[in-house]
Amino acid sequence: MKQTTIAFIACLMVLANLVHAQNSPQMDLPRIKISAGMHLIDTQIASTEEQRATGLMFRKDMPQSEGMLFVFEQPSQQCFWMKNTLLPLTAAFVADDGTIINLADMKPQTTDSHCSSQPVRFVLEMNQGWFNRKGIKAGAKLGGAPFGSR
Repeated sequence: MKQTTIAFIACLMVLANLVHAQNSPQMDLPRIKISAGMHLIDTQIASTEEQRATGLMFRKDMPQSEGMLFVFEQPSQQCFWMKNTLLPLTAAFVADDGTIINLADMKPQTTDSHCSSQPVRFVLEMNQGWFNRKGIKAGAKLGGAPFGSR
């Protein structure tokens, strides 16, 4: 009986840690610098299925010069939603060469789907309004290692 109780408590502790991890922002992703015109962006890279699924969920803030770059294995239509995401964001859907195909403003904590207008391998999420304030629109190019430029 005592061993069963100990095993039960251990299972509860593991489950509690999993729930906490799932409701916490991911902060330890790899980072790189990419550019948008003369603007440098400190970018976290979400390249695994789990990292992409969590994205920027549960974050309460993000510095203006930071973003998250979602990297997929092959180009396809990418669609994003904002469930459990607390920040208003803009998604830039980006071609392999760094060209922004389209931009989508996304409202926090919604399940509205925001999709690329063409197949893409990259999606860059920034604080909503960042692209607009910098004058960056569809057709602009991002630079950096993911896009084959330095």
